[in-house]
Amino acid sequence: MGENMTWVSEFILMGLSSDKHIQAGLFVLFGVTYLLTLLGNGLIVLLIALDPRLHLPMYFFLCHLSVVDICYTSSGVPQMLAHFPMEKKTISFALCGTQHFFALALGGTEFLLLAAMAYDRYVAVCDPLRYTVVMSPRLCMGLAGVSWFVGLVNSAVETAVTMRLPTCGHNVLNHVACETLALVRLACVDITLNQVVILASSVVVLLVPCCLVSLSYAHIVAAIMKIRSTQGRHKAFETCASHLTVVSMSYGMALFTYMQPSSTASAEQDKVVVIFYALVTPMLNPLIYSLRNKDVKAAFHQVLKKNFESKN
Repeated sequence: MGENMTWVSEFILMGLSSDKHIQAGLFVLFGVTYLLTLLGNGLIVLLIALDPRLHLPMYFFLCHLSVVDICYTSSGVPQMLAHFPMEKKTISFALCGTQHFFALALGGTEFLLLAAMAYDRYVAVCDPLRYTVVMSPRLCMGLAGVSWFVGLVNSAVETAVTMRLPTCGHNVLNHVACETLALVRLACVDITLNQVVILASSVVVLLVPCCLVSLSYAHIVAAIMKIRSTQGRHKAFETCASHLTVVSMSYGMALFTYMQPSSTASAEQDKVVVIFYALVTPMLNPLIYSLRNKDVKAAFHQVLKKNFESKN
């Protein structure tokens, strides 16, 4: 048995398709989406940094979310793009472990930040007179710090437990990236510990934050229903609409994937989920927040105006 307990030096990723024409099309699509993601999220960070009107708790968290999205998409998409022209898509063991760590860490941090943002919206709607007192800079920094810390620690534990699994020489991953479930499927030993860790991780960075978000919005809806004027209700709902859209999109896909029995999960489904979080969500987040937010749009117009005036 000892002779078979081997670890590989590299993995071969099967990717999405072996057809060269499809790969060329995906290269263009993924490349454009990646550039739009960097541009959109970079612009959000820049606007929040430059405009004093956006120096509020809501935008503090949004800035962190944009940084997470930039880092998350950059942890996997460049590797995908580099692999498209290659017939043999290899990734070293060390790079695979590094990619796995950062993807998990940033994904977990995003879920926790969304929970912190839900609390911010709860205070804004349910206790508006004490909003600036409750959502103090100290609390905001604390919530953001905890989100990053828990995300990193959770990822470190799951990566250590996943990458220690021997594969007995098997190194072909039916995936586009080094993802937990794909790596666990290659293991040639008992994976009970990994299943427990995956479940515990899902509870910590997914289920608990999701419950906190649900609780926050239950109170928000109850508070909105007490508002008598239609205009008042609409205004209160508008303050939460962008966040609620992002939350539904992010938690929905993750809960469907990681909280279901492992026997029903498929490799193709895992690929869709990874691409969704690596490309779709990071690209849509800045669009959702900017298109539905008057302050962000006003800040963007102000920057354009200053730039135009400086040229004249």
